[in-house]
Amino acid sequence: MEQTRTFATSEEVFRWMDQTCRKSVKYGLERMEWVLGRLGHPERRCKFIHIAGTNGKGSTAAMISSVLIEAGYPTGMFISPYVTEWNERIQFDGEPISEASFVHWANHLRPFAEEMNQLEIGAPTWFEFMTLLAICYFAYEASPWFIVWETGLGGRLDSTNVVYPLVSVITHVGFDHKDMLGDTLAEIAKEKAGIIKPGVPVVCGSEEEEALRVIAEEARQKKCNLYVLHKDYQIELVHSDSERQTFHFANAYRRLLNLEIPLAGEHQLRNAGTALMTLDILRQNYATVMEDEQIGQGLKRVNWPGRMEKVSDQPLIVLDGGHNPDGIRALVSSVRQLYTYERLILMVAVMKDKDVKEMLKPLLSVCDMVITTQVQDQPRSFSADELADEIKGMDPGVPVLAAPTAEEGLSLMKKQATDKDLLLITGSLYLISEIRPLLIQKSDE
Repeated sequence: MEQTRTFATSEEVFRWMDQTCRKSVKYGLERMEWVLGRLGHPERRCKFIHIAGTNGKGSTAAMISSVLIEAGYPTGMFISPYVTEWNERIQFDGEPISEASFVHWANHLRPFAEEMNQLEIGAPTWFEFMTLLAICYFAYEASPWFIVWETGLGGRLDSTNVVYPLVSVITHVGFDHKDMLGDTLAEIAKEKAGIIKPGVPVVCGSEEEEALRVIAEEARQKKCNLYVLHKDYQIELVHSDSERQTFHFANAYRRLLNLEIPLAGEHQLRNAGTALMTLDILRQNYATVMEDEQIGQGLKRVNWPGRMEKVSDQPLIVLDGGHNPDGIRALVSSVRQLYTYERLILMVAVMKDKDVKEMLKPLLSVCDMVITTQVQDQPRSFSADELADEIKGMDPGVPVLAAPTAEEGLSLMKKQATDKDLLLITGSLYLISEIRPLLIQKSDE
C-alpha cells in the first residue's frame, strides 16, 4: 500500500484541506465524535471555558484569556475567524500556534479525514478539521491550564460543542445566520443555549428578554446556576473615548473600581462585565487565584484588532468587523458618540448570506459616500457591483462607487477624503483581515 505523503508546510495543509474538507457549513457533531472517539477523546484532558453568542464572543474570549495569562495560568484560546494571520485562530499564552505544530497535528489527523471521506459520514468540514487540530494541540502538546473556546456558528450543533466546560458563556444574542439558526430571537437563543451542560454555571451577557427567557429555561432544566448581566453583575461607565474606557464592576462577590480596557464602544463594556463574571466563577468554583491588580493589568493589555480600531489619525480611519445588523447598530452608535467629523466615507463588503438591507440601513443613515468592494478569494462575498446595486436600490441619497478590490477601495477613499473626514471600513471580518495589513506595518502588529 502506498504510504500517505506527509505535509511539510502550512500551505500544503491548506491546499489539501481545500481539496478534501468541505468548505461549506454542515451542521452536526457526528463527524467530530467519530474522530474524537478514534483518538481516545483528547478533549476530556482539557478544561474549557465555552463561549457562544451572536456578537461579542471574540472580545469576551480575548479579555478572559488576557487576565488568565496575567494571573500566571497557561491559557489556550480558539477563535474564529482570524484578523491578522491564519494561525491566530489557535493560541497558547497569547502566541499563535507555530507552523511546525500546525503541520504536525495536520499530519496526525489527515488519515482520519481521508478515511471519513470514503465513508457515508463524509469528510470533515474545514472548520471541523481546524477544531480537531486545536484539540490535539492543546491536549497533547501545549497543555494549557485553561482553554478559552469560542463557537463558530450557533452552539448546539457547532463543532466546538463536543466539550464539557467549566463555565458556559453566552454573549449578546441577535439576528444572524437565520437560514441555519432560526427566524426568531427565541429560536436563535435556543441554538446558542445548546452549549449549556448539566450542572455547569452559565454567564449570560445578552439583554434581549426573548433570548433571556430561553436561556434561563435551558439553565433551569439542566440545573445550572445562571448569572445575568444587570441582575447578577453590573457595569458602570466612568470614562470613554476612542482609545479606551474606564468602568466599575460589581457582583455578589466583590466590587472592582476604575478598570480600563483599550477597546471602544458601549458594547465592549458589556463584554468586559461578562468576562469578569466568568473569571469570578473560576475563582469561586475552581480555586483559581487572581489578584485584583492582575485582573486590572490583564484587561489593560487585551489586544483585539479590527473592532472599533482607529488605525490612522491623518486621515482618520476606523476599522470594525461588524457583520450583522446588531453589530452594525452598535458600531454606528459608537461612531456617533466618539468621533467628530465633517463627512463619513464608508467602505463596505458584505457576504451573500447576510441580511444586507438590515445591515446597511443604519450605515446609510450616517454616511456621506459609499464605496463598495468585495473580499478576494471568498466566494460568499457580494461583488462590488452587486453590492452597489443593492445600495442604489435602497435609494440612499448618497453617492455610491464600486471598487473591485479592497486596495483600490482604500485608494479611492483617500482620494475623496479631506483631513476633516472619517473613513470607516466595515461589513465583514474577512474585509478587515484583508485591508488591515495595508494600513499597519508588520512590525507594529
